[in-house]
Amino acid sequence: MGDTIFGKIIRREIPADIVYEDDDVLAFRDLNPQAPVHVLFVPKKAIATLDAAATGDAELLGKLLLAAAAYAREQGLAEQGYRTVINCNEHGGQTVFHLHVHLLGGRHMHWPPG
Repeated sequence: MGDTIFGKIIRREIPADIVYEDDDVLAFRDLNPQAPVHVLFVPKKAIATLDAAATGDAELLGKLLLAAAAYAREQGLAEQGYRTVINCNEHGGQTVFHLHVHLLGGRHMHWPPG
C-alpha cells in the first residue's frame, strides 16, 4: 500500500472521514476541501501516479471512476454536475504520490479551476 499518507489511511494508521470502501477502493473527505463535496477516491493498491499505472491496472482504474460516479449520484450531484480530477506528478499538481481521484461538487465549477 505504500508509505504515503493515503497508504496510512488505508491501513487505518491515521484517521480519516471514510465515506466509501470496497475490496479495491477507499474514499474519504479531503482535509482541505475545495468544494462543498470534496472526496478522494484511492486504490488500495499502491500506484504512485496515473503515469505509473500499467495495462493490468485498467480494471482498477475503472473501479475508481465508477465508485466516484456512484458516490456523486448518491449525494445528489449528478443532475447539476460534478468534477473528477487526477493530478499527475509535480507540474500536474500532485502532492501525494499515491494515485487518487478528486470528486468535487456542490457548487458551480469554473474553468480554469480556481
